[in-house]
Amino acid sequence: MANVGNQLPAQAVSKPPAGKHGNVLPLWGNEKTMNLNPMILTNVLSSPYFKVQLYELKTYHEVVDEIYFKVTHVEPWEKGSRKTAGQTGMCGGVRGVGTGGIVSTAFCLLYKLFTLKLTRKQLMGLITHTDSPYIRALGFMYIRYTQPPTDLIEWYDGFLDDEEELDVKAGGGCVMTVGEMLRSFLTKLEWFSTLFPRIPVPVQKIIDQQIKARPRKVAQKETQEEEEATFTESGRQGERRRSRTPRRTPSPRRSPKRSRSRSHHRERDRHGPSFDRELERERDRQRKEREGRDRDRDNRGDRGERERRRSRSADRNQERRERRRSRSGSRERRSERREKEREGGDDRSRRKDRDHHKDRGTERERSRDKKSRGETDERRHKEDRERHREERKAKRSSRSRSRDRRHKSGGEEKSRKRDRSHSRERDRERDGEQRSHKRSRSKERSHHQRESSNDHSKHSERRRSHSTE
Repeated sequence: MANVGNQLPAQAVSKPPAGKHGNVLPLWGNEKTMNLNPMILTNVLSSPYFKVQLYELKTYHEVVDEIYFKVTHVEPWEKGSRKTAGQTGMCGGVRGVGTGGIVSTAFCLLYKLFTLKLTRKQLMGLITHTDSPYIRALGFMYIRYTQPPTDLIEWYDGFLDDEEELDVKAGGGCVMTVGEMLRSFLTKLEWFSTLFPRIPVPVQKIIDQQIKARPRKVAQKETQEEEEATFTESGRQGERRRSRTPRRTPSPRRSPKRSRSRSHHRERDRHGPSFDRELERERDRQRKEREGRDRDRDNRGDRGERERRRSRSADRNQERRERRRSRSGSRERRSERREKEREGGDDRSRRKDRDHHKDRGTERERSRDKKSRGETDERRHKEDRERHREERKAKRSSRSRSRDRRHKSGGEEKSRKRDRSHSRERDRERDGEQRSHKRSRSKERSHHQRESSNDHSKHSERRRSHSTE
């Protein structure tokens, strides 16, 4: 087992630290989805039962009580809520991909247990619980979904021959023992319309070998009980026959059937109807003994359940009594209200008559007031209309005046602009004339300077020529 566990991926298991935290359980696979089918998980998270009612449960014991009262099967979907007829392949009923339905309370509570992060002690309390087999079934299913495959056979080892029965199918019709359910968990991957997490092949081989080497003890016990019952019945009948009839050796010519039938008839003739009565009594006694044994077996397991049910029934009875008291008090209050209403009925009728007469007078006064108010309102409306007309006329006259003023001011401004533009043009012309005059003067000066320079050069050359001569 240890060698197989070393071959598995180390990232898939979150192992708890040793020492004080030995009570913490490891988790196999996905730590958020609990390795559930995605369709089942989405339906669980979106169901109002999980979001509203289970959200209020905060402790382990509250969830266990909810399992006791609400869980009636261990199937993932409720009966009739999921139609898989005519679907094949990946959309078939086994995969749980194509269609959804109403997810069962069992799987909602299973995921609620996962959110609580159970300890080893709490999980042992689930699988050894004595109140309901469905509490144990959810504990074993929690192990199958969350624990490493190498540890499954260690968890299930002491319960493979458990004889406690439960109905695992929605709507009933599939009764099996806890041991049979655990064997199916270990050997089969499918569970109704969903899949368990896959077990690695080497681990699965070891599990199959251990289960084959350990046959079911229930079948052996049943066969032993049947053999003991038949042996005791045959022994008692033989003793009675020996005590009442002498031994006879059957003749070789006669068949044993004939000899038995004739001896039986002879015993009837000898002993009469009293012998038949004794045989019937003996058979009835044996039947009662068998029924008593079965009852004893059932009663041993039901004693604890009865005591717990009694305690819970006492709590329920107290709640019912309180409800009845509250209901009786509400009924008495209603009866008192009815009596008061009957007594006050006459007073109300008188008050209604008085109020009716008063209402008539008030209506007349109101009509008069309405008429006077209507006249005054009409006068006010007429005055308001006249005022509005006068105001409109005044506004129109003021608007026309302002327009005239604006028109006049606009004309003046235009004339001013024109004058300014003319003055600017004149200034520009003057500047141009001045500039042209200055340019002409500068040209003349430059021309005179050139001529003077030429004359001076000519005079100097003449002097030089005279000096050379």
